[in-house]
Amino acid sequence: MRYLSSLLRNGGLRRRIVPSYCAGNPSLSARFSSHTEQRVTLSVDSDGIAHVQLNRPDKLNALDLPMFEALRSVGQELQSKPQIRVVILSGNGRAFCTGLDVQSILRNNPLQSMERLLERRNDEVTNLAQMVAYQWRQLPVPVVAVLHGMCFGGGLQIALGADFRYCTPECQLSIMETKWGLIPDMSMTVTLRELVRIDVAKELTMTGRIVQGEEAEALGLVTRCVKDPHHEAQTLAHALIQKSPDAVALTKQLYQQTWVDCSESDALLLETKLQRRLLKSWNQMAATGRVFGVNVPYWNRKETKEGEVKK
Repeated sequence: MRYLSSLLRNGGLRRRIVPSYCAGNPSLSARFSSHTEQRVTLSVDSDGIAHVQLNRPDKLNALDLPMFEALRSVGQELQSKPQIRVVILSGNGRAFCTGLDVQSILRNNPLQSMERLLERRNDEVTNLAQMVAYQWRQLPVPVVAVLHGMCFGGGLQIALGADFRYCTPECQLSIMETKWGLIPDMSMTVTLRELVRIDVAKELTMTGRIVQGEEAEALGLVTRCVKDPHHEAQTLAHALIQKSPDAVALTKQLYQQTWVDCSESDALLLETKLQRRLLKSWNQMAATGRVFGVNVPYWNRKETKEGEVKK
């Protein structure tokens, strides 16, 4: 305890700045100062499939403050690119992500670092810690998480923000915050309730026990447990880009706004509003043309703020 108290009093924050993306860079790679490696990489292929990879393999992709900042920057970049159709989220090295890098936080003025993660600016819905997981829900495109090795704590919360999760049978998953005397606070109260029963959520969170791929699939934590989750993610992504980007985006919006805590009347009303937006649009007619063998190209999806319905 004395050691921890001393760290809390005397830690000095080494501030790192994550600059903007280089204009015109086709790889859309996140850049950092020369004092730290590239924490998150982003590339977009010719089909509009974005590949986001946590890139701190020597630390099993554990989350330090620069990685939180980098993930937020990547999310903002993706939000501004209507040509992106699908996001595949993965981790470089032996693990997807092992959660918070506690040692890094303790070394770098822990009180100031934690306040940076937990503070809310202006009227933002999320703080920084929550944003890096919740932002995948806010993207108007499908997000597929590819899990392997270990997916612990904050890493699992990031994965739960995705629309789909594919993992290997050997992958280990855990809501590990109770190990540190904490609760999960990176938007899991929103994401986990859509996937598992409340008693299962309590058991996994209170015990922090580790489950492997097949059990994770049985519990609902992952979409599918497979030998090659990256191949499965690619297969799904290529199937999704054959569909209207507007229909895919509005399907995501429809279910996320109605799946939990929504009255039947509000759900039915939203169905109609979103359908009116799709009817007779270019992409809806292009989809219909494809049914009859006419390969009409899709336009980029219409940009719409979350919750907004354009008539």
